[in-house]
Amino acid sequence: MIISPSEAVAAGPAVLVDCASAVVQVAALEPDGGVRWARSESEAGLGLFACLEDLSIEPLKVGAWIYCRGPGSILGIRTAAMALRTWRVLRPAPVYAYFSLEMVARARGENRMPVIADARRDSWHVFTMDEGLRRVPSADVAVACAMPEGFRHWTKPPPGTEIVSYDLRELLPRVWHERLLTPCGEPDAFLHEEPNYVTWTPRIHRAPDAR
Repeated sequence: MIISPSEAVAAGPAVLVDCASAVVQVAALEPDGGVRWARSESEAGLGLFACLEDLSIEPLKVGAWIYCRGPGSILGIRTAAMALRTWRVLRPAPVYAYFSLEMVARARGENRMPVIADARRDSWHVFTMDEGLRRVPSADVAVACAMPEGFRHWTKPPPGTEIVSYDLRELLPRVWHERLLTPCGEPDAFLHEEPNYVTWTPRIHRAPDAR
């Protein structure tokens, strides 16, 4: 069941963790709507824990977690997911996940511009309210798009791309009652499809025959 941030914190305090961009963002959320924020420009392995310390959050006392599953920095998102899996072993708590690009799209309201993030291999993650999240080859992204600030890219953005804020202090209040959170059993980074691994048969290396 997809729920809103307001519903996720209705039963008690929750913590939001977002490591998708170059800035780690953490929020302590209260049922009455109160929010305390911490941000860090350090890499996720340091920034996440610095933010928790700044907010005096003890992970083993958190009632529920909200985290960004992507798209964005795979390393940052997986760092957050690994931490959540560890804390849930020590103290079970519900986890809710959201998509970074959907957060931006919903916060922009009536603006129907697609929101994009680099998907590597000359392709883009593209989110629209009509079609959801897709991976699209660069050559097929033909309309003006919005790209969140602080998201790294290796491919030149499509012409007319607008860089928009990914400051969750601004975005979260706009989507407080939007249904964009999905219950998550095993936190991990989002993938469009599971990876395929090539199998091979090991062979003992032998010196070539001397003839």
